[in-house]
Amino acid sequence: MKVAVVYNRESQNVINLFGTPNREKLVLKSLRSVTQALRRGGHQVALIEGDKELIPKLEDFMPRVVKGERPGMVFNVSYGIQGHARYAHVPGILEMVGVPYVASGPLAHSLCLDKVVTKMILRQHGIPTPDFVVLTTPDMELPEIRYPMIVKPKNEAVSFGLKVVNNDDELREAAGAIYNEFRQPVLAEQFIDGREINVALLGNNPPDALPPVELQFGIGGPNIYTYEDKTHKSGREVTLVCPAPISDELKTEAQEIAKKAFSVLGCYDCARIDMRLDEAGKLYILEVNSLPGLSERGSYATAASQVGMDYAAFINRLVEIASARYFGTPEPPSVDAGSIDTRSHVASYVTQRRDQMERELRELTDVSSRTDDPIGIQQTVQRVTEWFGELGMRPAADFTFGSDTWCWETSKGFAGGTLLVAHLDVPMEAGAPHQSFRRDPEYLYGDGVGTSRAPLIMMQYALRALRSIRRLNRLRVGVLLYSDEGRDARDSAQIIREAAGKARHVLVLRPGTPGGGIINRRRGHRMYRLQAVGPAVRPGRSEPKTQAVRWMCAKVEELSRLTSQKDQLSVSISELKTERHTMALPHRVTATILMTYRDTKRADDALRKMRTILGTGGPKWELVQVSDRPPMRERSVNASLLEKLADIANRWDVPLKPEFSRWPSVAGLVPADTPCLCGIGPETQDRGTPQEAVQRISLVQRTLLLAEYLAADLDS
Repeated sequence: MKVAVVYNRESQNVINLFGTPNREKLVLKSLRSVTQALRRGGHQVALIEGDKELIPKLEDFMPRVVKGERPGMVFNVSYGIQGHARYAHVPGILEMVGVPYVASGPLAHSLCLDKVVTKMILRQHGIPTPDFVVLTTPDMELPEIRYPMIVKPKNEAVSFGLKVVNNDDELREAAGAIYNEFRQPVLAEQFIDGREINVALLGNNPPDALPPVELQFGIGGPNIYTYEDKTHKSGREVTLVCPAPISDELKTEAQEIAKKAFSVLGCYDCARIDMRLDEAGKLYILEVNSLPGLSERGSYATAASQVGMDYAAFINRLVEIASARYFGTPEPPSVDAGSIDTRSHVASYVTQRRDQMERELRELTDVSSRTDDPIGIQQTVQRVTEWFGELGMRPAADFTFGSDTWCWETSKGFAGGTLLVAHLDVPMEAGAPHQSFRRDPEYLYGDGVGTSRAPLIMMQYALRALRSIRRLNRLRVGVLLYSDEGRDARDSAQIIREAAGKARHVLVLRPGTPGGGIINRRRGHRMYRLQAVGPAVRPGRSEPKTQAVRWMCAKVEELSRLTSQKDQLSVSISELKTERHTMALPHRVTATILMTYRDTKRADDALRKMRTILGTGGPKWELVQVSDRPPMRERSVNASLLEKLADIANRWDVPLKPEFSRWPSVAGLVPADTPCLCGIGPETQDRGTPQEAVQRISLVQRTLLLAEYLAADLDS
């Protein structure tokens, strides 16, 4: 499990330093001990300060989970930075963002940190606690009280300001000092002269009470556990004796009182209850520590050792207890292919490999393989070839042609089964700067990360999940990869048509759209090159109608008017280049014309109109079709395919909706009677730009979707 140890020590990373600062400092040695213990327990651990950067750091370390997946856990040892009820600050943030954590919630921490409210609640439930008064100002009229008294700040911990007083003058002096230093009311309670006992609690409903610990104070100083004692500055030794040398009856009574206090204050997982035992054998609760110290030599760890838990076992037990409270069991059940259903196993396999998937995505994204970069493409081919070798899939020689297409299939082949189609190239110009992989809490960025890389990683891990349950080679699955998406698949189109014709259905791993979109309809796309050649005219001379630039500008405007929203057809110019001689205006102009269309007949009709517009009487011109990507029409045979995917998505609470795209893909090459869906890849935004990004949770969601769909195909 991912466990983030959230603490406060030195950070003042807040918007404003405003309010009472925290004086309580976590000992670095204790922090290291907790971290090492968690790592010994097999957890992946990160240390995070509980300041204003907490949420993005947590989101980066333990990103959003899919339905049924357990999130990471926060091991909370944060005392807060400033302000009131500071123990509650980090738990409150965790509650808001939906991250489970060890120890009590905001309410219990707030109650326990306020000593007066704690005592009022204890009294209300008949739990013994010393008599007390609250001094709101040092000079207020004193009630009738019995001395000696012990004074302390109302809302502090670790014995700050603790002092025993014996008369009114000492009380006013001590109260004034506390008020001046801490700027808060003063709690004065009857001093119980006796022995100091504490009981550590572990668990919930009800908690287990560990053996009581007695604190025995050395020579010198008051018979109380002071701040100087806790920070080893008092010069005397405080010995922890466990189990406390008290009768079995008192031991049981102390444990029962502690459990009752834990319950009425709403604590969770752990707490330490500090008590005094007077000469008459009566117990009184002094404080309830909802965030007890966890040092290796502290009273909590000492008590745990008496029930057979070493320090590492004790710390990891806290995580198990919190897991049981949130999820019902301390740890996820072990994965056994013979005893767990396919869906659960696939989910477990994928979700436990989030970090591995992102690492491999980083490595693949940092390999540049633009469409016109044969070396980079070959490097990518080598990587994926290794994947399929490890998966036990064999090359499909009929559809593998070294520089354009590569195909693999399971031992049963893919005829009559599922064909997965993706591309290896990043369809961007070779001269554009390469965008290295980077990530933030929500998105993964990089060169072709959504258009090419994430779909490849998704496909690999979906197939690996199926192999882990020995289902992959029982399936009819093929994978066809091509490397000329940036050239409109001109060289690979025929191979893709033939391979798709063998399959029962085809899934094209182009990126999905934000909001859960997959594509079931796409426009077709034709690219034309229009070249006009006219006379070379020097500047300042009269320009004839056959001058290439003038003619091209006029014709481009006319061609653009062929765009018709009603006919779902557009004509636009994507690029314009000129050539000229020295000291002459351009004599040759080349335009790249893009036509998107829904209906082939309307596209053919638009082409005839284009030729009519270009007409005669101008410069010499030539219009050549460079590529034609057929439309992906909505087909009735897709209904069952879409329904299966939607059912799986609903089970995982994954958004999924069919959408129309104006941009083409190789899905248009799939025979009309073959079920086909496109946009199966992870949701991607800003495609084809330096800001192209994949949603992190979508990488996991779409991998689960694909893996479970393929597994269900075998069952059907």
